[in-house]
Amino acid sequence: MIQADYVIVGSGLTGAVIARLLADAGRDVLVLERRSHVGGNVHDHLHPSGVRIHTYGPHYFRTSSDRIWEFATRFAEFYRYEARVLTQVDGKLEHWPVTDSYIRSVAGPKWKPEFTGKPTNLEEAALALMPRIVYEKFVKEYNEKQWGKPARALSADLCKRFDIRTTDDPRLKPDSRYQGIPTHGYANWMSAMLQGISVIRNYDYLLHRKEVHARSWLIYTGPIDEFFSFDMGRLAYRGQQRYHNYYPDRGFVQAVGQVNNPQHAGGPHIRTLEWKHMMPPQSRSTVRGTVLTREVPCTPIDPGAYEYPFPDNFNQQLYSAYRARADWLERVLICGRLGEYRYYDMDQAIARAMALAARLLKASPKRTRTPEQLQALKISMTF
Repeated sequence: MIQADYVIVGSGLTGAVIARLLADAGRDVLVLERRSHVGGNVHDHLHPSGVRIHTYGPHYFRTSSDRIWEFATRFAEFYRYEARVLTQVDGKLEHWPVTDSYIRSVAGPKWKPEFTGKPTNLEEAALALMPRIVYEKFVKEYNEKQWGKPARALSADLCKRFDIRTTDDPRLKPDSRYQGIPTHGYANWMSAMLQGISVIRNYDYLLHRKEVHARSWLIYTGPIDEFFSFDMGRLAYRGQQRYHNYYPDRGFVQAVGQVNNPQHAGGPHIRTLEWKHMMPPQSRSTVRGTVLTREVPCTPIDPGAYEYPFPDNFNQQLYSAYRARADWLERVLICGRLGEYRYYDMDQAIARAMALAARLLKASPKRTRTPEQLQALKISMTF
């Protein structure tokens, strides 16, 4: 029997932050991780050339919260990195998000949004922000490639993730006060966050749940439908197939780290990433060549490949049915991106985990392990 007062399933950002805060408060914590590495999708690895690749797509850390930035930089030094994104449309590179000056150049100085009223889908929401010519070049096909569905079948909430720029500022998020990437990578950052906490890797809780006992709380951060054995049906997710190409004799290929490829005519991939741009200047100088990654959207079956909750009404209703059941569970908290079927940016995930940890600490009295328990837990545990 594996047991602790707080058993946390999953060492991604939500699970790791909760584990860290509970451990800091002196609580008895154990983390179970079914992958061979900690950190969930907040992970990176080194290409043989020395280029650091974000394993599950680019992660740009940004926040305007002093508290979140202080927490993040507690575990690593960050170097300043303000992402700039270009979009390839009609054979040219344009800024993303779309600038007002670009819209005026293609739709005239007196352009107006083409939709009024309350949007019910992505297309209506986008047309409430921009003229149709811009929507069709930048938004429609990108999202149809990403989600594999017509834009009118997708949630209007997707438009909350972008805006129309009233200036020509090329930065992706110019209003975020703190922006950066850990100097020595996300994998090291996540490992440092879990330092000193008992972690068992390569352990699938759902296959061994009868062997695990949480004396106080079970915190589960995996897919909520998988927790219930998919008995009401599977929630839909999208993921990415990533294709890496190494160019040994090129310094850089792209002008920026991320170039979006929104149009079907440009190929099945939705963006092309050049990781060398995202490395500290001193690290770039030691690397020969450069690595480009093309991301092609897919529909994964393996829960380990889930990345993006599907933005439509059917899946939201199915999630609500699972959530209603989860809320009745005693001393079980299902949370995180997969547990709450919601896409969180990293700062949002940390803020949410902080709130949940505070709730857990308020709900449960402090208990500590005896020396005998600590000795027993060393068996088969790795960090």
